[in-house]
Amino acid sequence: MGVVAGWRDELRWTFTGTDRPPQWPQDFADGTDGGYFGPDSAVWAVHGSMTTLVAGIRALLVQSLHPGALAGVHDFSAYRDDALGRLARTIRWIFTVTYGDTAAARAGCDRVLRMHERVRGGYTDAHGAPRTYSANDPDLLRWVHLAFTDAFLAAECAYGGPIPGGPDRYVAEWAVAAGLMGVPDPPRDAAQLKRQLAGFDGELAAGERVAEVVALLKSPPLPASQRLGYRILFAGAVATLEPKYRRLLGLDVPALGPVPLPVRTATRVVLAVVRLGLGRMGPSEAAARRRRRRLGLDG
Repeated sequence: MGVVAGWRDELRWTFTGTDRPPQWPQDFADGTDGGYFGPDSAVWAVHGSMTTLVAGIRALLVQSLHPGALAGVHDFSAYRDDALGRLARTIRWIFTVTYGDTAAARAGCDRVLRMHERVRGGYTDAHGAPRTYSANDPDLLRWVHLAFTDAFLAAECAYGGPIPGGPDRYVAEWAVAAGLMGVPDPPRDAAQLKRQLAGFDGELAAGERVAEVVALLKSPPLPASQRLGYRILFAGAVATLEPKYRRLLGLDVPALGPVPLPVRTATRVVLAVVRLGLGRMGPSEAAARRRRRRLGLDG
């Protein structure tokens, strides 16, 4: 039991930045309404799934391919020294929008937008031209939203279960988050998501900074007990990438010569083990359900 408890604490530290249950998920039990999403939503199904572990890796890989988005991370983020802290902050934002009441979701997005106000500077675009950037530029916010949505959808479709209403419903529901973050006209179905992503193809580029991100994501500073499982999840994320993204990132689907490795099966096994360690329902969802019951929205 002590070994299991210790492993659970290590997992909690990786995802939240503390080895104790943090307070912020418990705060989702407070609030005055049901939030933007509920138990029957596609968003709860996807974001409550262990496939988010794969999706997070995939999203960060793809997001790094936009030189403007990467410039902001490179210039203002301590991601090289505090990769897990950045992960914990991203998880907190996702879960606040997913499980908080509408006031908490809006406040969480406003907090991120305020932090973005100082993130501005210059970069060289994919064609070698000098450009300026602001983290709150609607075009960059759109890219981040598209890469995020596509990653979470792809991971759930590859390694998760059925999505209520299918992919179109998830894309349409998560457009709420885009609106809260100031993204105009976000995609409302999977076809629009693909079209909007393709519109960025000419703006994406590889380079030293991208290689640095890939190297960090390949081997982040994790406890020894998590490293093998993480390598499998990384391979699972790479396996879901479109070939055009893999080429830019310099990544290949793991194989022994011409024979692909059983990445899908291995990824599902690791996700099942992590679910066993963390429990069937996360504290954010549990707190949101308590709020909804208190408000008489659910039985």
